[in-house]
Amino acid sequence: MLVMKFGGTSLGDAERIDTMVRLVRGRLPRRPILVCSAHSLVTDLLLEGAKAASLGRPDVGPVARREREVVEALRLPMSLIEDDLARLGELFQGLSLLRELTPRSLDHVAAFGERMCVKVVAAVLRRRKIPATAVQADEAGLVTDGKYTRASPLPEAYDNLRRSLAAVKGVPVVTGFIGRDRDGNVTTLGRSGSDYTATIVGRAVGAEEVEIWKDVDGVLTADPRIVADARPVGQISYAEASELAYYGAKVIHPATIHPALEGGIPVRILNTFDPKAPGTVIVAHRPPGGSLVTSIASKRGIRLVNIVSARMLGSRASCRACSRPSAATTSRSTSSRRARSRSR
Repeated sequence: MLVMKFGGTSLGDAERIDTMVRLVRGRLPRRPILVCSAHSLVTDLLLEGAKAASLGRPDVGPVARREREVVEALRLPMSLIEDDLARLGELFQGLSLLRELTPRSLDHVAAFGERMCVKVVAAVLRRRKIPATAVQADEAGLVTDGKYTRASPLPEAYDNLRRSLAAVKGVPVVTGFIGRDRDGNVTTLGRSGSDYTATIVGRAVGAEEVEIWKDVDGVLTADPRIVADARPVGQISYAEASELAYYGAKVIHPATIHPALEGGIPVRILNTFDPKAPGTVIVAHRPPGGSLVTSIASKRGIRLVNIVSARMLGSRASCRACSRPSAATTSRSTSSRRARSRSR
């Protein structure tokens, strides 16, 4: 069994979606499960629309136009997503009346991009004679904690997803990014959270591999926007990938590696724009003998504050073992009280 995750740019137009269909068709013997992000630009439009609605300017038009552009290019009916757009319009109206935007309502809005995308992708696959079913991950049992905009899966999520996906007919096309807490509220796993969903699903079903299809050739030796001759790295370890993601590399979501590590599942980063490129495979241990430095990542806007305390003569010392004043300090305090008492 194979999990294939497609990012927004990999599903951004008819040409990219045609590529996705060819890739899925070629992997049908491996029983693929798809995990999809929203079409490119849609999540940003949703978040901007939510903010405008909370300021009294509800307008679903920009999101609807972007979705219509994709749907019409694929010659699919708008009826696929009309209900979602109608519900989104109602939600924007509600935000406009309340004049507030909470993390919980923001997650509810952001989830619409993935919800609409999987319906479109499943419909395209069916039209191309590949049986497929759209699956809403939150309804399929991806239970998370209640940390809106950056939720994490709870232990029962894996068994829930395994059971739900086993019952799906054809190729499951699963929403990335979206979960639901135990109270039934929609949550999201953070930006780029569809990568995280892919490895969660991979661990749940015991996948042989997780493929993450993006618009780059894999993990590079450095940020190509800074280093012009950065080149792809063929193989890295889970630990290296996790460190790179944490320290600023944007190829994968920082939490992506954890489910893969727990399930012992290789993760392969591939390029939808160049499917023949070998990409980068992330495994438990990189073979010895390679380069000492795998890749370099960086974060902008970091400020380091170094606080140094000078020694203060007569300052109150504390006993580290018991968090009580030290014996020397107690003795000095007692002597001071006795001296004051004699002076009175």
